[in-house]
Amino acid sequence: MQILIDLILMVIGLSGGIAVGGGFVAFITVLDIVPRLVQMTRTFRTIMLYEYAIVFGVVFFTWVDFRDYSFSLPRVIAGVVGVFMGIFIGMLAAALTEVVNVIPIMAKRLKMQVHLVYLIMAMTMGKVAGSLFEWLFFEF
Repeated sequence: MQILIDLILMVIGLSGGIAVGGGFVAFITVLDIVPRLVQMTRTFRTIMLYEYAIVFGVVFFTWVDFRDYSFSLPRVIAGVVGVFMGIFIGMLAAALTEVVNVIPIMAKRLKMQVHLVYLIMAMTMGKVAGSLFEWLFFEF
């Protein structure tokens, strides 16, 4: 009976992984996240590095999640890692909003076209501050 329960749990886990993985790939592919990110940063020669980084990150952190592994870093190192994670997530969010034209529409409706640079900087600095706060004050 235990073998049947384990098989059912394996099928459910595999199905959930396929659904989430398929959604992630669809998100990245349909919205052209990587090509737009490369275009925005003008790093056309390194497009394969972006793709490898995404795949490696997904596989590695899935493995870490299964291992129930935790570690602690000094606050300074955690802050540096947090800054880089914030930069990456901010660039990814910028590429996504650029694809769906959220920022120009929002700026037009709020009548902030003149202050668009300040709006984008505020969003960026908020993301960086939030990442730093999480990494410096919450242990992982």
